[in-house]
Amino acid sequence: PLMMPSTMTKAEFMSHFGGAFEHSAWISEQTFDDELGPTNDDVQGLHAALCAQFRMAGENDRLTVLRAHPDLAGKLAQAKRLTEASTSEQAGAGLDALTDDERAAFEALNTAYTEKHGFPFIIPVRDHTKASILAAFEQRLDNSSDVEFDQACTAVERIAALRLQGLLP
Repeated sequence: PLMMPSTMTKAEFMSHFGGAFEHSAWISEQTFDDELGPTNDDVQGLHAALCAQFRMAGENDRLTVLRAHPDLAGKLAQAKRLTEASTSEQAGAGLDALTDDERAAFEALNTAYTEKHGFPFIIPVRDHTKASILAAFEQRLDNSSDVEFDQACTAVERIAALRLQGLLP
């Protein structure tokens, strides 16, 4: 049988969809509490409901969601302390098999980006290759923090959509 979010208990819903937004289960919880309907039983419908909660949150709450994301190919990845979803996503883009020079480039870019913008560089790595991630990193580093906040929020929503695609029709 197909999984239908609108018919799930809260515990079932949270078990399946609580990780759609990295370390931010409150988005899924609020989405469930807003009474899901049949229009939320596919990827597009559930994604729209989750993103609505994310967008309605205040800027500080959205910033907290951004800051919950790990650095790309960073120390958490090296220590095998990423969420299962992040581990799979980063591995799919080859970020788990970097050369020493590539790792050094990612570390330098992660540090510079976070120092400038106050949150980690976020990109839906499933849509990219290692080379395109590095190119985007270098290009986006020069953007204003306001532009990057918007870019990161859009990326977080795309990441959630990609995660949901693995769970729903």
